[in-house]
Amino acid sequence: MNDHEKSMATGLPADHEKSTATGLPADQEKSTAAGLPADHERATATGGLPADHSTPTGGLPADHVAAFAALFGAPPEAPAVPVDWDAVEEWAGLRLPADYKAIATAYGPLDIGERLWLHTPFDREGGWFDYGSFVESGRRDAPGVLPFGATRMSDTLYWDTTASDDPDLWPVVVHLQDAANAGRDPWLRLGTPLLPALAGFVADGLRPVLARSGLAGDEAYAWTPPARRPEPTPEQRAALTEGSGLKALTALLPPPAAPRLGDRNWEWLYERLGTRLPTEYVRLMETYGGGGWCQWLRFGLPLGTGRYDLAPWAEWYGETYRELRDAHPRYHPLAAWPEPGGFLAFADSIDGDQLCWLTEGDDPDAWPLVVVPRHADQGPPLTGTLTGNLLAWLRGELATEGLPRLVRTGEDPLEIIEFAPFTDEPDDQDEGPAGTDSAGTGPAGTDSAGTGPAGTGSASTGSPPTAG
Repeated sequence: MNDHEKSMATGLPADHEKSTATGLPADQEKSTAAGLPADHERATATGGLPADHSTPTGGLPADHVAAFAALFGAPPEAPAVPVDWDAVEEWAGLRLPADYKAIATAYGPLDIGERLWLHTPFDREGGWFDYGSFVESGRRDAPGVLPFGATRMSDTLYWDTTASDDPDLWPVVVHLQDAANAGRDPWLRLGTPLLPALAGFVADGLRPVLARSGLAGDEAYAWTPPARRPEPTPEQRAALTEGSGLKALTALLPPPAAPRLGDRNWEWLYERLGTRLPTEYVRLMETYGGGGWCQWLRFGLPLGTGRYDLAPWAEWYGETYRELRDAHPRYHPLAAWPEPGGFLAFADSIDGDQLCWLTEGDDPDAWPLVVVPRHADQGPPLTGTLTGNLLAWLRGELATEGLPRLVRTGEDPLEIIEFAPFTDEPDDQDEGPAGTDSAGTGPAGTDSAGTGPAGTGSASTGSPPTAG
């Protein structure tokens, strides 16, 4: 494979320049029968691992833990988080590679070389990282991929499960976020299983040091797979295309038996805000309460006093927006409640976009909706009602800044869309509201990434990887 072919295959520069922040190689490609990098002398039968840890076939180590320790050293002193691999594999519907399971069992979740996270199953109360969400989200990024790691540059590491029926032969592929942002093919196809891929990263400059992942901290415990999603009912299927208003919405996503509103009452809220709110919003909240829609759009508790509930959040966000408008009026053109006609934020996305009313006129039921986007110029108001827009978004009929398309081609919407009611006060969570820093103190729209801590999610841009 010549330099031009490598560049065309990876979408990266043809030279051997590394991603400056990740230390990951820019040009590893399949080229030999062993599937090892073409341009390194380490492309041997051992896959770049010490010879005494190899087996006669496949380049796979006989002792995965010893081979990993030869690269990165002994496990951290604290015991690894226990993993019930039978439960994990039953939930995933796949057997996982033996080297990964051995490393995860001995080492737990890791920060490798201060640049790469090896994610393993664990749970932590109030933590940033959710293993189940990470895997489920990552599997949607391309057919047959299964995520297991990430980098500080928001790259994501996967296995290509389509390459073999044997998970121990699954090659590693990497989604390079910088390449995706530049419009290039973002998929880096390493062509080797996990351990040889890690050996290649070390040979290409990744520091051979490790520590227990800070995402797990000292409070991590064994991960329990979530319950399987119930089979959709005929009423839900019909509601994907039929009906309107709250009746259709509740048929599509049945509300909780006891919606959580908060400890105060509506009159308290109206007095604090100095205005009544749209009747449709009140009906929606009394039906569903506070919670998250599709792991994207969050409605705080309307009658709560926590800092992320409706009144405290609307007050804080309006004040912050006015400060940003004073400094950057071009990018913050709106009036902000309680200014006349100003927007009043009542829901937010995980990326810090705000869903608001424009408080124009004396009739709250006539207030138009508007999205205040975090990473785009301000757009016009939405047309239609709150419930109508929410229903259209869930059905895939509405996609705009702050309300992106939820379902990808070939996916069943009823396997994706959901409402998750709050089961405890959002204020009890360690993380701040969507669009702020981890303490909840940074103003929305002021960081550069807007995606939460690196490595907690993945992106899907460009063509999916292919085996071979």
